[in-house]
Amino acid sequence: MTTDRRDMHFVSTDWLADHLGAPDIVVVDGTWFLPPLGRDGWLEYLERHIPGAVFFDIDEIADTSSSLPHMLPRPEKFASRMRALGIGDGQKIVVYDALGLFSAARVWWTFKVMGARDVVVLDGGLPAWIAAGHPVEAGEVERSPRHFTARLDSASVRDFSEVLANLDSKAAQVVDIRPADRYSGASPEPRPGLKSGHIPGSLNVPFTSLVADGHLRPAEELAEVFANAGVDLRRPVITSCGSGVTAALALLALDVAGARSVTLYDGSWAEWGSRDDAPLEK
Repeated sequence: MTTDRRDMHFVSTDWLADHLGAPDIVVVDGTWFLPPLGRDGWLEYLERHIPGAVFFDIDEIADTSSSLPHMLPRPEKFASRMRALGIGDGQKIVVYDALGLFSAARVWWTFKVMGARDVVVLDGGLPAWIAAGHPVEAGEVERSPRHFTARLDSASVRDFSEVLANLDSKAAQVVDIRPADRYSGASPEPRPGLKSGHIPGSLNVPFTSLVADGHLRPAEELAEVFANAGVDLRRPVITSCGSGVTAALALLALDVAGARSVTLYDGSWAEWGSRDDAPLEK
């Protein structure tokens, strides 16, 4: 029997409605869209969001000196941005996005990696909130500054050299969450200049197989999806995707399914597919 860890990571829309406005609760809109969609998370936040929610800009709360998209920022920058957003130590952080469950997982993971002790995802995100008849508001939200202590858990993040070394050691399984046609190399990457294919030996679990109608699938279903892809939940896993966003969704799904050790390759295919020294398979 698989243990469902969902309650550790999710809250319902009704729970949030009951606790909205509590001084120890902060709601974070982490909406981000894949570039080909042509949608702007910030503009959609300004149009409508959960009352009191602040906006987490994945592309700006990042290492903007890197040529790679939305890489983790240094702890000092993260702490500064959280202070400006009014997010501080001791608060319960509730993250959501406008697609149900997509980029919210990346924001959830970023908070966790930066040392936040109590961060959860809104089950079903903004669509579920609206469907339940709860109110929304427009415009930017400003909160009083709060002190946030950022402590980067570097052991939870993998870089290029570690993933490259793993090709020989095979200490961890690499789970690639991109669509099957991009994993196989049959379709080109949406980002220009990237090769097609996948990290040698990696296993493909398209992120769409983990989510249904904007909700993460139940633990038993997730465990079956991973098992069918050849993933052993008892062994360490490194998650990867196009640019590190849905890799966090995979990490969340693996944890709910009962995986014992999961880390994330932050550079993902945006880095691997751009390097001449990175071997690949098709």
